[in-house]
Amino acid sequence: MSREQAEAIAQTLRDSPLDVGGEAVEQRALFAQLMASRPRPADLVSDNIQLGDTPAVRISTGQAKPGRPAVLYFHGGGYAIGTAAETIGLPGQISARNGVTVLSVDYRLAPENPFPAALTDGLDAYQAALDAYAPTRLAVAGESAGGGLALATLLAARQRGLPMPAAAFVMSPWVDLTLSGASIDTKADIDPVIYRAALELRAREYAGNQPRTDPLVSPLFGDFDGFPPLLIQAGSHECLLDDAVRLAGRAAADNVAITLDITPGVHHVFQAVATLLDEADAALRRASIFLSQHLSSTADPAETLIG
Repeated sequence: MSREQAEAIAQTLRDSPLDVGGEAVEQRALFAQLMASRPRPADLVSDNIQLGDTPAVRISTGQAKPGRPAVLYFHGGGYAIGTAAETIGLPGQISARNGVTVLSVDYRLAPENPFPAALTDGLDAYQAALDAYAPTRLAVAGESAGGGLALATLLAARQRGLPMPAAAFVMSPWVDLTLSGASIDTKADIDPVIYRAALELRAREYAGNQPRTDPLVSPLFGDFDGFPPLLIQAGSHECLLDDAVRLAGRAAADNVAITLDITPGVHHVFQAVATLLDEADAALRRASIFLSQHLSSTADPAETLIG
């Protein structure tokens, strides 16, 4: 059944009116409708909070309370589409499977707010998370553009001398805004979501006047020395496959403990349909094990409930 599931979902994505390369305001409305139609864990609880000066959504299964580890999360959408509230389903799955509190950052979007607005928000949120959680009790995660932003945030945090979290987890990360990965073209016929022209538009809107080779724009070109253990997941049918593979190689060369997890036959951020696709459910189970291995279960008495 799994192959039939994947093919049916891919066709649904192809038939969707959502165009990740379309005009941002129009696509935001379509994206909101799509996200509203997706199921969420039944006992999911969410509320709006501030992480420093940056808005965020706190997501938990059951009432939020001190004592749980936390995951600082960055949603996808090509830096131009989506909000933390609309994309609650996937971080909700992470919370449900791990019993962690997920803090989803509502960073500013391009083209209205090009680089470094989103990075500034990410760094602000990360500092606030560190103020509330010991680094051993904090992971950073993200999907697609949010995966790139999660890594850029950690690069910027290291420049500022902030401690690294216990772990990082990125799904289908967009880490090369120069679009030099061969899979952008070699996977074009089978990727139901992403295509080169869309990436080019979003990269141009987000980077603005900043060179796209800047590691804070394209983390692939960064130095990962001192980074925490990193789990990278991607699907073999996505244009950004080479971003994931090259990121793993780059980080491994900098002595980072890397887990590269490629699932065959599935699309960009396939984990978002874990209730419909067996491979997605399995991938999130593996991610849950990874996070459990690295996040300390022992609460720090100094930890506070952000709110």
